[in-house]
Amino acid sequence: MESEGRMGPTFKVEKWQKREATVTVPGSKSYTQRALVIASLAAGTSVIRDALLSEDTFVLMEALGRLGAVIERRGNDLVVTGTAGAVACPPSGIDVGNNGTALRLVMGVAALGRGPFRFRGTQRLHQRPVAPLAVVLAGMGAVVRYEGKEGCPPLTLEAAGLEGGRAVFGDLDSSQYVSAVMIAAPYARRDVEIELAGSVTSRPYLAMTKGVMEAFGVRVSHPDPRSWLIPAGRPYRPGVFAVEGDASSASYFLALAPLCGAAVVVTNLPPRTLQGDAAFLGHLGRLGCRVEAEGGGVAVIGGPLPGGEMVFDMGDTPDLVPTLAVVAACREGRTVIENAAHLRIKESDRLKALATELKKTGVSVWETPDGLVIEGGRPHGAEIETYDDHRIAMSFAALGMATGSMVIRDPSCVAKSFPSFWETLGGLR
Repeated sequence: MESEGRMGPTFKVEKWQKREATVTVPGSKSYTQRALVIASLAAGTSVIRDALLSEDTFVLMEALGRLGAVIERRGNDLVVTGTAGAVACPPSGIDVGNNGTALRLVMGVAALGRGPFRFRGTQRLHQRPVAPLAVVLAGMGAVVRYEGKEGCPPLTLEAAGLEGGRAVFGDLDSSQYVSAVMIAAPYARRDVEIELAGSVTSRPYLAMTKGVMEAFGVRVSHPDPRSWLIPAGRPYRPGVFAVEGDASSASYFLALAPLCGAAVVVTNLPPRTLQGDAAFLGHLGRLGCRVEAEGGGVAVIGGPLPGGEMVFDMGDTPDLVPTLAVVAACREGRTVIENAAHLRIKESDRLKALATELKKTGVSVWETPDGLVIEGGRPHGAEIETYDDHRIAMSFAALGMATGSMVIRDPSCVAKSFPSFWETLGGLR
């Protein structure tokens, strides 16, 4: 139920009694954004079926439209007429809101064009780094000038086409820098060879990028785990791309299995997927759940949460940390979440946000340099600040289904990735 709280709108989540649910989640945000960018570079018309239609999608569509693509919505599908790699330079610049993925992927596309491309966004976006990508693009002929904080937008990218060649990345706080170069590479003047010389977070997303590129007709060689080779002069072909359900969005409902001892089916999350956040199914197995294939989706049956100390390395799946943290809050024992320092540069400082809000529910939790330590038990309802972060809102809503009396402030922030979240949650009753 949505109402006006003391500082704006709130949504109150009460305890869930039903103990079983079947849910269909929106399309994958990561797949939708990659397919949109690639279809915008193809020559001809593509259809992206069952796309995620959310704030982030619309921001990216607007940005790609400014670069010359024509994108129409037809129900849950997006019809994209691409530019054949002929990128327009918009005189008024490109505003990507707080969409960090759009910023990085569209910077790669802009490097294919000619002229000054100015990027800006929200105040929070202007704190999110792009320097590793800017350095690699500079080695291929682009020049990046920062207008404020060094290494962050707002910025201007001076492009004269992408030269190509060898791109070496050091330690990275996001795999999106690599994906941006991969996606633009077919339109470079020379073959592009990408090498990872350091560590990288969210690595499974690179396999996803490769998969979408190949679905649009570009073969990507992956000779070893740290390198990719993309040939120049072989452009994307238009086609039809079907988007599967979003594993990150599914996690909030799958978490109800251990939180509430429930049986939950997500109809459109394939049991076998390249989405890194499908790793949550493995985490749920460790947490006492039974996981089964159910038609084209998955079913999770909750059991008693095990006690004792458990350690989770979240370097490849940072978006799952909020969901895992609220489950850990209900488990007797210590949970150590590690290798997640990059969460401090997301839509909010998610480690600080999670620690602050879990303490309100009576849980003992403290931050570490790269994660959280949670001493679980019996959390209670509280009024939760969301920090304009969709994942904070949705994870505490899931916890509220177990505790009751959980008040979520600024519930509209879920529009970034899951606009119908509150309706879907309410439908479980």
